[in-house]
Amino acid sequence: MLLRSTGEAPCLLGRTWGYDQASVWVSDGCSGEFATGPVSEQEDKKPGVPRHVPNVGFLLFDGEKGQIYFRLFSYARYLNQRNLDESYVDAFGNTKTVQRRQDMQLQKFFAPFSGWFLTPQFRYYLYVWSANTSQGDPAQVVGAGNLSYTFNRFVSVGAGITSLPSVRSTEGQFPFWLGVDNRLIADEFFRGSYTSGVWLKGEFHTKVKYMAMFANNLSTLGVSAAQLDNRFDTQSYSVQWLPTTGEFGLWNTFGDYDDHQKVATRIAVHYTHSLEEKQSQPGTEGIENSQIRLTDGSIIFTPDLFGPGITVNEVDYRMSSVDAGVKYKGMSVEGEYYWRWLSNFAGVNTSGIENITDHGYQLQASAMAVPKVLQLYGGVSQVFGRYGDQWEVRAGENWYFMKERGLRLNGEWAYVNRSPVGYTAYPYPVGARGNVFHINLEMNF
Repeated sequence: MLLRSTGEAPCLLGRTWGYDQASVWVSDGCSGEFATGPVSEQEDKKPGVPRHVPNVGFLLFDGEKGQIYFRLFSYARYLNQRNLDESYVDAFGNTKTVQRRQDMQLQKFFAPFSGWFLTPQFRYYLYVWSANTSQGDPAQVVGAGNLSYTFNRFVSVGAGITSLPSVRSTEGQFPFWLGVDNRLIADEFFRGSYTSGVWLKGEFHTKVKYMAMFANNLSTLGVSAAQLDNRFDTQSYSVQWLPTTGEFGLWNTFGDYDDHQKVATRIAVHYTHSLEEKQSQPGTEGIENSQIRLTDGSIIFTPDLFGPGITVNEVDYRMSSVDAGVKYKGMSVEGEYYWRWLSNFAGVNTSGIENITDHGYQLQASAMAVPKVLQLYGGVSQVFGRYGDQWEVRAGENWYFMKERGLRLNGEWAYVNRSPVGYTAYPYPVGARGNVFHINLEMNF
């Protein structure tokens, strides 16, 4: 049994630690003191419930038949886009209006329940999720989650809804990013999203982790089962190597709030392939919209986009990325490079469309100016392609005014040059050029 956790990463039976007849195993940064063999009455005495477990939530129930954890994530955002240009011209010469917002929103509400049932090896993760900036949209309120079974630290099998491991930010560390619930433009442009499928994950070695997922499509949000094709051909793979310390902070988060006293490093590769049909894409303003766009922001399935009478109904999407990072004593430098290939266009008069190759990168750096209290960060991102080269720079701060991760006040300034992505939950609209500023008060327990 676990006697005492000695690190910041949570030790969850059946997820980040377990045991068999011969040994105890740990993963994902869990460290602690364990007892094997007969357990004394004093050692067997558990803390009472409900109680708070840092970075996991409130433990509501803990018994012989299972555990129930409850978390709550939400944030309020003030957003100012009034300094953006009023319009932009896309790669096809069309002038489009940019909606410039200034408003206050309780941006998102996320309430997950997690734990195990009957055996610590069988785990569940079920949640209600709402994006209040998209009131009235089909996927404004979502109930979702997944079920999994952990055999050991080498193999875990899951089914349900989760994020495709297509880039680093979809490996499962949300919401522990430098900014509050927003990615840089290259990350947002290239990535896959949340979808339904099955997966294998675990460790090849203590310092080498993997995930392989087979899914319905790139994004399930806003798409009913009746809209899906019947091929089940979306695949996504990731392998990460943690060569120095075997971990990269809590849930592999961005930044070094953990204050590593030894140099922590990571290198990872990702690959995703999907044959996407027009009807399997979320709506233009869909929440977490991962529509396949050209680098000028145009949706590839738009009728007559490539010329009168030309409409793409199906496209072969392949995407790969490589990321690397280093953390030490509150400082971090982390980057990722992306490649995307679009080919085999099918639809109306699509034979003349040439294959499209895009690439881009993001680079972020951060420092804990005051340990556990004040974090400063900056980032740059670029997207390159036949239909335009776009870029952005950002700078921000996180004030952890209670000296814990659970509450932070974030302020972020950005200058963007023709954003190729955008929707109501994202700080930019498509085509944005100019300054954007937002302030976020985040709660995450």
